[in-house]
Amino acid sequence: MNFNLKPTAALMMSAGLMLGATLAVAASGDPRAAAGSDPLLLAQKNPCAAKNPCAAKNPCAAKNPCAAKNPCGAAGVNPKLVTRPKGSKAYAGAHADLVKTGQTLWSDTKLSSNGMSCMTCHKDNQSFADSFRKPYPHQVAMAKQQSKMKSITMEQMVQFCMVVPMAAKPLPWDSKELAALTAYTGEVQKSFMKTAGKNPCAAKNPCAAKNPCAAKNPCAAKKK
Repeated sequence: MNFNLKPTAALMMSAGLMLGATLAVAASGDPRAAAGSDPLLLAQKNPCAAKNPCAAKNPCAAKNPCAAKNPCGAAGVNPKLVTRPKGSKAYAGAHADLVKTGQTLWSDTKLSSNGMSCMTCHKDNQSFADSFRKPYPHQVAMAKQQSKMKSITMEQMVQFCMVVPMAAKPLPWDSKELAALTAYTGEVQKSFMKTAGKNPCAAKNPCAAKNPCAAKNPCAAKKK
């Protein structure tokens, strides 16, 4: 009898490799073995999957401010650009009204020149550093890296985000928009303080501490 053994041998080898992998998982004490679950099913139940900021809607992807059209520029950001001029006055209005207006502006892409908004990076309190829990003024890594600012106020942070990564001009210092975004950012901070540490996707989030837009940011290390 004359037949080709190669397909059969390949099939047996494949089955052997799969069995070997299964036994290796069992021997390692991996909880997948104890549960008797298919790794694919476990992946589907991963609490960090659906809401993972590094997934399809990753704010660090298509509209990545660290990409080719980096609004930061090689020269960084002049601290004076985001610092309130002496003698200028902030817009005065009812706090509740400012917060309501700020909430609308939070997702307004018209504020930027690249289609981004505050919501792009911070939907559901994503992409905030742990330092966001601290009262302002405090040190913010992005401002320190790109402007050498050791400390920054909440209002300055709003202006900094207007320049980087939204690639726009700072808001007028006496504008309702600046006052509103600052007021709403305060409310967002309160929400973040309540939920920080409870997010099962936080510690292992590849967009967090090891954010590809952070340490290797072309606006950071190369700034003189």
